[in-house]
Amino acid sequence: MLSNFPLMVIALVVYNGIAFGLGGSSSNWDAEIFALDMLSGARWDMRMGDIIIALGLLLLFFEVLKATRVGKRSVVDHLLSTLVLIAFIVEFLLVPAAASSVFFILMLMTLMDVMAGFSVSIRSATRDVSLGG
Repeated sequence: MLSNFPLMVIALVVYNGIAFGLGGSSSNWDAEIFALDMLSGARWDMRMGDIIIALGLLLLFFEVLKATRVGKRSVVDHLLSTLVLIAFIVEFLLVPAAASSVFFILMLMTLMDVMAGFSVSIRSATRDVSLGG
């Protein structure tokens, strides 16, 4: 059952934990976490929003890998991913703390997860042809 857990819900929970735990301010996402001086002389800084988006990309990668599975479990996985997407959309439309570009990008990643899951499943189902009894 753990393999059917939609990983993008982790990004949703982390976002909400930061947004509501720190007062729901948009300045939470602009907070500098660390900075490095590059060899070019430029300064590279990582902000809270950048880290959340990087986490979302990592989770999306594993979700796409999970989408390549074939079987009855994949249907449950796609259904749960769709429910997470619906939660993202509802929160984006109704909750003021979710009205940020970081949340919107996470929502788009979840949409890509749902679309990739269904696309991979449909594509692999067309190749899964059994002949005879």
